[in-house]
Amino acid sequence: MTQQSFDVAILGAGLSGRLLAWLLARKGQRVALVERAGPDGSGAAAHVAAAMLAPLAESAIAERRIVDLGIASVDLWRAWIPQLPEPVFFQEDGTLVVWHARDRGEMSMFTSRVRAVAPPELVAARMRALDAAGVAQLEPELAGRFPQGLLLAGEGQLDNRGVLRALLSCVVGHGVHCVWEAGAVEAGDLPRLGVRAGVVVDCRGLGARAAWPARQAGVPGAADAPPASALRGLRGEVVRVHAPDVKLHRPVRMLHPRYPIYIAPKPNDLYVIGATELESEDDSPVSVRSALELLSAAYSLHPAFGEARVLELNVQRRPTLPDHLPAIHIDQEARIVRVNGLYRHGFLIAPAVTEAACEVVQALLDNDPAAHMVPAATRWPGMIAPVSGGAVLH
Repeated sequence: MTQQSFDVAILGAGLSGRLLAWLLARKGQRVALVERAGPDGSGAAAHVAAAMLAPLAESAIAERRIVDLGIASVDLWRAWIPQLPEPVFFQEDGTLVVWHARDRGEMSMFTSRVRAVAPPELVAARMRALDAAGVAQLEPELAGRFPQGLLLAGEGQLDNRGVLRALLSCVVGHGVHCVWEAGAVEAGDLPRLGVRAGVVVDCRGLGARAAWPARQAGVPGAADAPPASALRGLRGEVVRVHAPDVKLHRPVRMLHPRYPIYIAPKPNDLYVIGATELESEDDSPVSVRSALELLSAAYSLHPAFGEARVLELNVQRRPTLPDHLPAIHIDQEARIVRVNGLYRHGFLIAPAVTEAACEVVQALLDNDPAAHMVPAATRWPGMIAPVSGGAVLH
């Protein structure tokens, strides 16, 4: 096969891969994007996600690093969306948090966690307590249903599939060489696809398990066992419904001790309904119990969901590292950059993470021996690390 030379080859055309391809190509780099499946992105976790941009809401269940990356990423989305070649739904009308009277204890735990994790100035500026009239003013269709609520101002959401389509148009428009239906591909397989690259960026998510070995020092029998991976998949279940009788204007999170849910309104009367993740690698279809719990919770929020039409019952497995934080690993000798571990926060943090990865890639292209010391490494300490043979160098 005839070989083509590129500055950068990116493995994986999910959200991170497409963002990186676009950012690098518009900087003038020659880029190849290699994907195991087709261009619609249906195999990526991003295809199922609700794409909520809610750093303050996520602080109730995430680390401070995620909040900071989320704040930076929302600013980037705001700048990037107008640059995309086709319109993409983007909203910053805040997140409404509600709970039924019997679950008021969940509100106390939620606000305590937010105050403990998020920047105090962000909490003071954006978290506002609502009475029943305040809830009704924001979402008239919820009038009389919730005596209290919280508005997390400034938070937003995107159309996840619209972003994937627009980014594909971007990379094609910038001349990125796309290889679709490549199957499972490692960096060493690129020559058989006719691709040679100065730097390889691995954005394959769970497809990159072997490149993220777990530490097994001191574990009896570890030397004789197949290498374990630090990456694992966390199952998420999401329902898409068409509900023309429901008129919510912003994402709503309903607190509940058993099945807290989020409901994200999308254009054309579509709603994405989901909940927290399940500690499971199972990617089988949504169970009857999960579907009933999700849809019953939505019905308890707004009875008109009872007449909604279920369009999709989706499952995704989010690539997750042990600390639930994203990581960028640099193998300077092999000239490979690995980006992974975005967990449930893909759309929330991907811009800041991929912007940092771009700095690392540029440093490698410039043959900088300290590519792990780019400015982003100072801004996001601990996220960028050099590796050798899969082991992090300290």
